[in-house]
Amino acid sequence: MESDFPEELADTLVRIQRLVRRRLRGGLTLPRLRGAEVELLRLVEARPGIGISEAARALHLAGNSVSTLVNHLVRDGYLIRETDPADRRAARLLLTEAAEQRLGDWQRRRAELVGRHVARLDEADREALHAALPALRKLAVTLHEEAEET
Repeated sequence: MESDFPEELADTLVRIQRLVRRRLRGGLTLPRLRGAEVELLRLVEARPGIGISEAARALHLAGNSVSTLVNHLVRDGYLIRETDPADRRAARLLLTEAAEQRLGDWQRRRAELVGRHVARLDEADREALHAALPALRKLAVTLHEEAEET
């Protein structure tokens, strides 16, 4: 393996993510959601009722940072903050219908964008990308596990 492979891989992944984000911003009529806001909404979508502290751990952010994000998203009509019946001091987070629609639209637009560009590749490149998915998922898991340890 080349010594610069890890750097090239990281650069390529970052570049792809940045380009996808920029392309998805085009044509938006609503104010743009920041990356951390989208990450929080996607986490709440996957784990309805998650608490702020648990969300902070899952996102590897400080609790006060997640609280600030929650306040903005509640104010903008994307999150519902309910009192946890098991612990009146804690909050549970739920998506609003507006957030569900916005996330659904974002996921559809992202799949269409990436799908269009993947379709432009030749068959060998499409197969190589498909074959790389399990290794990329494992890489994501090890990065997540290391973050959990720190």
